[in-house]
Amino acid sequence: MRRPLFIVILIALGIAFALQPAPECEAQAKKKAATETKGKTSFEVLKGRWQRPDGGYILQIRTIDGGGKVDAGYFNPRPINVSRAEATEEGGKMKVFVELRDTGYPGSVYTLTYNPKEDVLVGVYFQAVVQQNFDVFFTRMK
Repeated sequence: MRRPLFIVILIALGIAFALQPAPECEAQAKKKAATETKGKTSFEVLKGRWQRPDGGYILQIRTIDGGGKVDAGYFNPRPINVSRAEATEEGGKMKVFVELRDTGYPGSVYTLTYNPKEDVLVGVYFQAVVQQNFDVFFTRMK
């Protein structure tokens, strides 16, 4: 009777040992999960509706994927086509780039930086029609 119990215990220990991840694999998995979580959650704060107080223009950031691609809308007050939008992190700062391609907006561009203390997007608007840069900011709409 003792022999079968001994074999069962050895098999159980062998299975338990085999299922344990190697320490370096476990550390790599934790680091990867933390990086993925950080990448996903760090841009989450950018999502929402943002208004430019000097004219009522609205930038809506709907989603941001893991690669920084942004699904955005722009309104003045009617929808203006957003041809490209992306979020990046540079030097610990979150940045948003939005390119507009529509009637009256032939490649106008917003280059914005998120200010977490003020919860605003601050930057430059390049107005392609007049070929000029304007300092702008967006406040979060509640």
